Amino acid sequence: MEHVYRDLRTLPKAHLHLHFTGSMRPSTLLELADKYGVHLPEALKSGTPPKLRATDERGWFRFQRLYDIARSCLREPEDIQRLVREAAQEDVRDGSGWLEIQVDPTSYAPLLGGLIPALEIILDAVAAASRETGLGMRVLVAANRMKHPLDARTLARLAVRYADRGVVGFGLSNDERRGMARDFDRAFAIAREGGLLAAPHGGELTGPSSVRDCLDDLRAARVGHGVRAAEDPRLLRKLAERGVTCEVCPASNVALGVYEKPEDVPLRTLFDAGVPMALGADDPLLFGSRLAAQYEIAREHHGFTDAELAELARQSVRGSAAPEDVRQKLLSGVDAWLAAPVG
Repeated sequence: MEHVYRDLRTLPKAHLHLHFTGSMRPSTLLELADKYGVHLPEALKSGTPPKLRATDERGWFRFQRLYDIARSCLREPEDIQRLVREAAQEDVRDGSGWLEIQVDPTSYAPLLGGLIPALEIILDAVAAASRETGLGMRVLVAANRMKHPLDARTLARLAVRYADRGVVGFGLSNDERRGMARDFDRAFAIAREGGLLAAPHGGELTGPSSVRDCLDDLRAARVGHGVRAAEDPRLLRKLAERGVTCEVCPASNVALGVYEKPEDVPLRTLFDAGVPMALGADDPLLFGSRLAAQYEIAREHHGFTDAELAELARQSVRGSAAPEDVRQKLLSGVDAWLAAPVG
């Protein structure tokens, strides 16, 4: 007898790890490239996710280059509005009730009239998309660890200034093999003092030590990825005790060669150790799958039961910056999903 499963797209959840340009639909990229006469490499044109590997320097450089080319197709406020609206629509389709989208406004500043206008255009687009789709949506401003820590401080101050306009957190992205976490401690202190959630990337391309640095030097409330913590039982205990949510992106981990196969991503190890997780899609444009597909990986490759998948959804909601009423609504939705008869 065929086993009937509950539909994971109807499971209410929060999405806490989605990058701005990386959230673009492939079809939108093709249209925008056409609009601006941008020559896209085959890897971005084919409609199938490019073959990527980030575990060596060349692979990471190629990944960044593809990302930069895609970003260069976002030039006008309406392109930003379209990107955000479509990201919201995709999330709603996948059962997300709350999305925190991550962006480094620096990259858009030259085309949009400067850093402050760029952030305002992004925040306006988020507010409009949220109204239009009913999806709760906020922004996480992320600094780039390849740049100078002073740039990160500027961004942190800016992020804090816009805390009442939709910015809820401060991140740190790009290659964690470069730039020590502690170099960014001032920026994170500014963000935390301004009431923002600290959510730096760590434990993706380097081992458990980078997760520990996020906790010790940046006082992270959440860690972007964090999967490599699985290699250190003491660190897992620390994450569990402190209730630090790891934003785990299974499809991304496999696409970038952090793990060979979906079943190698240590979802079980983290889950069984009591480390809260929020599954995320990272960069659907490059990795080829969105939010519900990450839950499918947990079900298909790790044997997560519906009750366990519901718990993962709850963990994503608890790890979010969503206000209490939104949390309660999503958590009751999770209970209702689980209580509903299958089939």
